[in-house]
Amino acid sequence: MEDELEDRVLHQTYLSFMKIFSRFSSSVAFDTPVSYLWKMVRLYLLRSEFVVFTLGIIIFFMYLQTIELWSRTLLSRLSQAMSPLSAVQRMKLMEGSDSDKQSWELKGSVSAAYAIKGRRMHMEDKFIINENINNTGISLFAIFDGHGGEFAANYAKEHLIQNLYNKVVELNAFKDGKVITPSPLNSPEEPKIEQDSNVERKTSFKKSISAADDTSRKEITDPELLAQLSKARPITREVRASPKPIKHFVVPLASYLEKGKINFGKLLTDEVLAADRLLVEAAKRSFNVAGTTALIAVLEDNQLIVANVGDSRGVMCDSKGNAIPVSFDHKPQQVREQKRIEAAGGYIAFNGVWRVAGILATSRAMGDYPLKDKKFVIADPDILTFNLDDHKPMFLVLASDGLWDTFTNEEAIKFIKERIDEPDFGAKSLTLQAYYRGSVDNITVLIINFLQNKISTSNIS
Repeated sequence: MEDELEDRVLHQTYLSFMKIFSRFSSSVAFDTPVSYLWKMVRLYLLRSEFVVFTLGIIIFFMYLQTIELWSRTLLSRLSQAMSPLSAVQRMKLMEGSDSDKQSWELKGSVSAAYAIKGRRMHMEDKFIINENINNTGISLFAIFDGHGGEFAANYAKEHLIQNLYNKVVELNAFKDGKVITPSPLNSPEEPKIEQDSNVERKTSFKKSISAADDTSRKEITDPELLAQLSKARPITREVRASPKPIKHFVVPLASYLEKGKINFGKLLTDEVLAADRLLVEAAKRSFNVAGTTALIAVLEDNQLIVANVGDSRGVMCDSKGNAIPVSFDHKPQQVREQKRIEAAGGYIAFNGVWRVAGILATSRAMGDYPLKDKKFVIADPDILTFNLDDHKPMFLVLASDGLWDTFTNEEAIKFIKERIDEPDFGAKSLTLQAYYRGSVDNITVLIINFLQNKISTSNIS
């Protein structure tokens, strides 16, 4: 009874106080600015609708800050987007330093590529055009679509392409009974020699530390223990170097030749897997979980060989204007890929799209060492070979999934067919059209025009 009485007293006191406060506030005359301001605050700003709306705005801007969309350039980019300028002009205006660069382009004699950062914060796509390697008549084209950072895509572009370039030069010399040391592949990116020298310096540093540790060890004096150990091997102070990771499997050049022709299927498979092993080792040392797709096309005479890892895609337009896929995406929901992932103890989950372990939207990739160690993701490429005399193609489209998110194979072929006479064979137009259609990814398009007479002797990379 006493508790109930106290509650009633407190409740009545509270009600009395609020009534007095309300009468006081409502009875204040509007003869001063302060009283008028208080009246407006009480009537409008303290309304429940306004409070909820204000909290919603605050939470929204906190969310933008969290996902890094609210930056120093967001307002300027929004104002530029609302201006009556074209997409190309807007991107040029936004370009400042190299990190702010929005587009990349490259033109060969029969090929052209155009790439844009698009709506992503960072550019993780890389591409290669190398026509007529070292005057061998062999051309190499590639697209790498990175994810989780650009480390893996850069590594593949620098190391995998360089190794392929070297092997093509060596194999052509080997066929003719010559020995040629391939020249370094010209690349606008950072030199690879410095990175290799850094690795050697790190290894030598580890070796010196292990030597110091060996010399500081105490000698064994127990005669029984010495007798047991001497049976296995003599005890010495020999300094044993720490084991180095295997950089490359030595494969005889002759194994890549069949009837005087280079077996590009075997060559591409071996080089992709070897580069992936080195990439995983380098990524583990720096705790970098980045990965990349790899779409590589090799042209020699009338042969087209395509190696694919991931979900970048190539489509060829034949003489009748039909879309002929030259690669097939590696997606987790495919029956073959799902069975392989589950056999390795993994699973796929839907998170916007089907993903390996709910993380990666492609079931094959270079890098991605946390998933690679568990065998959930592999780097084994699919190899497809085409005889161009059978299809008599007009052109070939190689592109990252930023294009294929908004274009079907048939739509892309029709679009380029109408613009093949443009200076870049329609690569720029197709890239920007994918951007207009709402692609939120980096977009890279590479066009190879078979209607041109021949590939020049210049190397482009």
